[in-house]
Amino acid sequence: MTRSRTFEWKDPSVSAAAVGQESGLDFLRSVLSGRLPAAPIAATLGFTLEEVEFGRAVFALEPGEEHYNPIGSVHGGVYATLLDSAAGCAVQSVLPTGMGYTSLDLSLKFLRPMTVDTGKVRAVGTVLNHGRRTALAQAELLDSEDRLLAHATSSCMLFPVTRS
Repeated sequence: MTRSRTFEWKDPSVSAAAVGQESGLDFLRSVLSGRLPAAPIAATLGFTLEEVEFGRAVFALEPGEEHYNPIGSVHGGVYATLLDSAAGCAVQSVLPTGMGYTSLDLSLKFLRPMTVDTGKVRAVGTVLNHGRRTALAQAELLDSEDRLLAHATSSCMLFPVTRS
């Protein structure tokens, strides 16, 4: 039986133009409140930013069939996207005005399968260390009973945001 899913997103250039105009934490709070649009990938996969504080970001997803790989469980790329988003936004939350970041690497370990029966999952990112040029973060993907589904670490490069 064929299934379909429809989604929409807002212009990503609006958020991109706001990067570096305020602290990373204030930027993420603006996304959380809806003042700035979320990233289109969040609409594509159906995840949301649920919490943000200095050094910590939490995303949530209700897994569906649209997230499945051919063997009947959630594709590893969905895990990776959630964990990368949580770790990266945790880093963003510690940045002062005028600074941006990009992920340099993402290393993850899959520990448990995820299916539609798993229910809502949360990717919790936290900063482990940040300096002037790099930051290290981790993220945990947890089910509704706080069982660890996957774990990731990410190194990020920090840089001044310049506008032309």
